[in-house]
Amino acid sequence: MFDPKVLEDFSNKISALIAASPAKDVEKNVRALMGSFFTKMDLVTREEFDIQAQVLARTREKLQALEARLETLEKAQRED
Repeated sequence: MFDPKVLEDFSNKISALIAASPAKDVEKNVRALMGSFFTKMDLVTREEFDIQAQVLARTREKLQALEARLETLEKAQRED
């Protein structure tokens, strides 16, 4: 089988080559470009999305309760 040390050495050498090459600069530039792109898209984090989804669910529940209450009141008024 493969010696884990050989794979680790190979990985370290590749990492060193990338760090010493223009590829590292390209990676930094791509990250900066992507960060700028995502900022312009006005995205939200998953946590923010989940919080807003919970707020919306509670609002829907309250709306349904109010609709049911209104229906009950309207029904009682018609019966009078």
